[in-house]
Amino acid sequence: MSTKEKLIERFKRIPSDFTFEELISIMGHYGFSLLNKGATSGSRVAFKKGELSVIMHKPHPGKIVGKKTLRSIIDFFTKNAIWEN
Repeated sequence: MSTKEKLIERFKRIPSDFTFEELISIMGHYGFSLLNKGATSGSRVAFKKGELSVIMHKPHPGKIVGKKTLRSIIDFFTKNAIWEN
């Protein structure tokens, strides 16, 4: 199993210590680009791939992504058939 596959399996388990950098890596693996929402957006960021986009708040002051956000992204991946079979 490759490092990327191990990271994806870890992501699917919704760990309590999943970092924003790990999320960027996974989103990039599925073809999403990280976009800053603008100077007045605060901590909001978007991951975009064609017409699909996920908007979220970048974690702060730490770098750990919340479980609610991870669940939301997993639901988005499932609903939009992004997972590999």
